[in-house]
Amino acid sequence: SMTYMSSDNWKPSASITTLQERARLFARIRQYLDGQQVMEVDTPMLSANATVDLHIDSFITTFRPIGAGSEQSCYLHTSPEFPMKRLLAAGSGDIYSLGRVFRNGEAGGRHNPEFTMLEYYRLGMDQHQLMDDMTLLLSSVTAFKEVKRVSYGKVFQEKLGLNPHGASDEVLSALVQKHVDKGLSGLGRNDCLDLLFSNRIEPELGLGRAGELNGVYVYDYPASMAALARLHTNDQGDQVAARFELFTNGVELANGYHELTHAEEQQTRFRTEQIKRKEQGKPVYPYDHRFIESLRSGMPDCAGVAIGLDRLLMLMLNKKKIADVVAFDFFRA
Repeated sequence: SMTYMSSDNWKPSASITTLQERARLFARIRQYLDGQQVMEVDTPMLSANATVDLHIDSFITTFRPIGAGSEQSCYLHTSPEFPMKRLLAAGSGDIYSLGRVFRNGEAGGRHNPEFTMLEYYRLGMDQHQLMDDMTLLLSSVTAFKEVKRVSYGKVFQEKLGLNPHGASDEVLSALVQKHVDKGLSGLGRNDCLDLLFSNRIEPELGLGRAGELNGVYVYDYPASMAALARLHTNDQGDQVAARFELFTNGVELANGYHELTHAEEQQTRFRTEQIKRKEQGKPVYPYDHRFIESLRSGMPDCAGVAIGLDRLLMLMLNKKKIADVVAFDFFRA
């Protein structure tokens, strides 16, 4: 039998008023960055390589050359990070990308398989200088104010009474069973930390009135969560990642790094992630060897950040679903 299709599902999922706000937001972001002499770039969305991040799945497609030549698997990018870093290594100077990225697996609520990301890099900045810069950017485009900066270790200590960098895996596992779910056992260290953070800490960060954006930056993440950030030693003597996240109204809005520029270390991390993907029965994607080559040739000291713009707009306009801020969400696409 034919499923009932309502006659108005041709219409956009967001209101025209919201789409006007969206256009204005993008224009203001570009105005700020252009004014700072940050160059807009656009990089390939379709690549022979993919992220090997354990928690991100890529869309895969096939390139079929007409005539001779063999088929080749390609991936839709989950972020413009690797080609942007290749540009930085080639001498581009400060750059930004405002565009669509693709992540497989989730649709509905706060997630859409394609979404809009602002990613930008500033030369000669560390994570704290980039937080300053982000606060300037966000407060120039919306009613944003930074309310605090707190280290991951400190916020964990305040809310859960332990040092996440020093606690044993057993202690973390026991806390997950106590605070999150009695039935959860045998989880890795990062999974435990993520569950505790997202259930017990994140929902309380940066709370404010509707449409008011109070930002809390959490920095110096555990070394085991470094991703593409460099490591350093904090005041307590723990090795930590020079990485921050920005939270507003209990929602993660941005993820930034003082970027790792060491080729061998980056390659080792990629291979480790591939091994973890294999162990967990996930597809293992090829990492970007050209990106590693660019690091070998020398990438400048810089910090970079990625910001979900659909989420930013949701917070600005107090909307609950991503469908309310994009022209056509996945179910109408």
